[in-house]
Amino acid sequence: MAHNTAALTGVERNFSDNSFIISMTDTKGVLTYVNDIFLEISDYIEDDVVGQQHNVLRHPDMPRCIFNYLWKTIPSGEELLSYVVNKTKHGDHYWVFAHVTATYDSNGNHIGYLSSRRTATQSALDVIIPLYKQLKAEEDKHSSKKDGMEAGLNMLLGILSDKGVSYSEFILSI
Repeated sequence: MAHNTAALTGVERNFSDNSFIISMTDTKGVLTYVNDIFLEISDYIEDDVVGQQHNVLRHPDMPRCIFNYLWKTIPSGEELLSYVVNKTKHGDHYWVFAHVTATYDSNGNHIGYLSSRRTATQSALDVIIPLYKQLKAEEDKHSSKKDGMEAGLNMLLGILSDKGVSYSEFILSI
């Protein structure tokens, strides 16, 4: 399946505060498991997504630097909390508060990632949405996606430094 090219609808989807979206990937970000809530909110069927890159859900307004930070952080064994906006199969969107951690086999070898996501609170989104717009605008100033991602990451790290907090401390404070 190719990258999701559905036009954005502007419609925000929601799911129950008591529900968790769960997915697992291999170390390259290829989906190996998704739960029913994942499928329900994203409008996909299991055969559409298992075996595909997790970024099939990537919303174009989501700053790449957040995922860059995630991929630099998680392999070291550190868990990551983050807010993410995803795109459904039909172009709607939904916000999640994600917890991502590395997974290991019985011999201690890193084999992938587990992500569990809950609904994002409006008070957190009131902070995150303007920040993500700022980061995305910085990324978009650059002709190279890689340069833009690095510039966005540097901006994010500068903001955190100015606040005197780590990324996790910032996320947990909002």
